[in-house]
Amino acid sequence: MRKILTAALLALALPALAMSEGGPRHGGEHGGRMFKELDLSKAQQREMRELMGEQMRSRHAITQRYLDKLPAAERKAMQAELQAAKEAQHSAMRALLKPEQQAAFDAQLKKMQERREERKAFMAWKAEQAKKSE
Repeated sequence: MRKILTAALLALALPALAMSEGGPRHGGEHGGRMFKELDLSKAQQREMRELMGEQMRSRHAITQRYLDKLPAAERKAMQAELQAAKEAQHSAMRALLKPEQQAAFDAQLKKMQERREERKAFMAWKAEQAKKSE
């Protein structure tokens, strides 16, 4: 069970780390350097981003299948631990910023949270529509 939990935590953390590192979707150093070194055309860059997105969604689906097998108490504990780690990371990042940068950082976090909530509502609506059409 411990191995499954560790693997699940790692699988959940990797996409977040990739996004925080500023992957190719966000024009970050790693993705930009990779594209530059490969001398990819715009079309190839777009396709590469799509493939990377598919990979992230696939990893998420696999992780979710294993998480669904965990007892509810362990799932809840894992979510709480992940949330605490996320908040600690945001606090540490925020502490590095100047006051005006902190305000922009807070606004970005708020915007991301709003988008997550909108997506969650949309997915719930979409699932409801699929049930109605069956």
